[in-house]
Amino acid sequence: MTRRQVLTRRRLRFGLVVIMVMFAVFGVRLLQIQGFDTSAYAAMASDAGTRSTLVPAERGEILDRNGVPLASSVSGLTLTADPQLTAENAPEIASILREQLGDQIDYFATIDQLRTPDSRFVYLVKDIPAWSAEQALTALREAGLAGVFSEKESLRTYPAGSLAANLLGYLNDEGNGVAGLEQQYQDRLAGTDGTSTDVVSPTGQRIPLADSDVVAMVPGEDVVTTIDRDLQWYADQRLAEAVQGAGADWGLAVTMDVRTCEIVQLSQVPTFDADTRSDMNDSRTVARSLQTVYEPGSVMKTITMAALADQGKIAPETPIVVPGGMVIDNFPIGDYWEHGTLQLTAAGVVAKSSNLGTIVAAQQMDDATMHDYLTRFGFGQPSGVDLPGESAGILADHAGWTRANHATISFGQGISVTAMQVVRAVGAIANAGSICEPTVVAGFQDAEGHRTDAPVDEPRQIISTEAARQVTRMMEAVTADDGTAPAAQIPGYRVAGKTGTAWRVDPATGRYIRGQNTVSFVGFAPADAPRFLTYIVLDRPHSNAGGGSTAAPVFHDIMSMALERFGVVPTGAPSPVVPQEW
Repeated sequence: MTRRQVLTRRRLRFGLVVIMVMFAVFGVRLLQIQGFDTSAYAAMASDAGTRSTLVPAERGEILDRNGVPLASSVSGLTLTADPQLTAENAPEIASILREQLGDQIDYFATIDQLRTPDSRFVYLVKDIPAWSAEQALTALREAGLAGVFSEKESLRTYPAGSLAANLLGYLNDEGNGVAGLEQQYQDRLAGTDGTSTDVVSPTGQRIPLADSDVVAMVPGEDVVTTIDRDLQWYADQRLAEAVQGAGADWGLAVTMDVRTCEIVQLSQVPTFDADTRSDMNDSRTVARSLQTVYEPGSVMKTITMAALADQGKIAPETPIVVPGGMVIDNFPIGDYWEHGTLQLTAAGVVAKSSNLGTIVAAQQMDDATMHDYLTRFGFGQPSGVDLPGESAGILADHAGWTRANHATISFGQGISVTAMQVVRAVGAIANAGSICEPTVVAGFQDAEGHRTDAPVDEPRQIISTEAARQVTRMMEAVTADDGTAPAAQIPGYRVAGKTGTAWRVDPATGRYIRGQNTVSFVGFAPADAPRFLTYIVLDRPHSNAGGGSTAAPVFHDIMSMALERFGVVPTGAPSPVVPQEW
């Protein structure tokens, strides 16, 4: 064997040994990585390239009493970016996003966001429909541009626009309820968000088969209201016509089932559209039925008469001598029409809406007794309705009353109320003297369809059944042909009601503004077996508007719809004939 061949063999053996040693080293290192240092390297990889994605909980729906959605959620996406991946191609990315998303993207502002220094995360555009976001992401992928990602969102929608908007409320930019049921039941509706944490590549793509950490989201509950959508829609339209026709600043209409205190319709004008976010100023988003305070006027005479009847001091036929005028504490007080001395029954005083007759009757109560009954009927305190921001109204302590205070409060001036308080109080007369807290929610429903009923307030007897019956007879005289509100009559049904006209108070001075009134009508039917109560209020209508001529026709239409909608049949009993004079 030649010397050259010997050298060649030695070199081959040496090379083979080197190769075997290298494989041995790699094998040992691989064993160390896979067998002993797995957790450490996984942690290093996780620290170097993980992305946590919020999995938003689906917000529960708000439903009417029949399961029709009044507020619901649809799938949406939010687009985010990692500026370390997008800075170099920011103009191209911004151009594609602008092309796909239109005015939702500001081209130059987006370039600045995509180039945000020392940042790995920025929001580009929030809360857009899923299909729109997917189109934009697809266009970016096709262009080979990385660094833009998506997060799931739940977008709130109100299918009927402005219908019951002040009852439903709306969401702020963070997705939290700030008014109405959206605020009241925020925790139930919102659910609990989840998260998904994934290992990603340097370009931001999820690495298949890599570990991921998922915290499941919990969907929100549905809120089932007591509202009837069809009745609500009709009342919204009818009230809008009335406000426009009367030139009023605002109006409201509330209908309650007097047996259960469930609110089946709650409307106000002007209102807003939470779906388009149009006209959302304070005068439109305020919930007037429970937040706007005003003096009620003559509807309060029903409460005064109920207090007297409960004490056995008055009945529908009780004679009352009504003077032509009075001066109390140097304040002249009269009726809305001029007259001399009248001989009216208590029913006649209510039917003709006599301030003077009410004062004479109320003189049978001292201040403390009268205040006690007003408190029993819920004035000077929130009604307890399950909505946020309710006002307690204004009922001054009787210790500071003057004789004039006693007189004017008896017919609804000098006391400030909310519409919900009036609905609750007169509802107690309709419900045989039993009062309960109004409610707008019947129950809650989870994602599996399991229903939980909302807590129900236990009714309380605040006046006798006989006293309530006597006041109901007086109120029926109001809707008679010779009463102040024959326009409230509903063929086939007995209707009990009361008009209201009150001077408006200037908030700046606290003084009455002559010539500016708040007019109203409250009534229930069938009067002999009460089921529904409807209250209409119109603020600052034209100068000659009255509760009987302006508000009562709106009551007639909404109450007629309610009776028909719920299948309430007439009792067939004739209306009582109650003399108005003696």
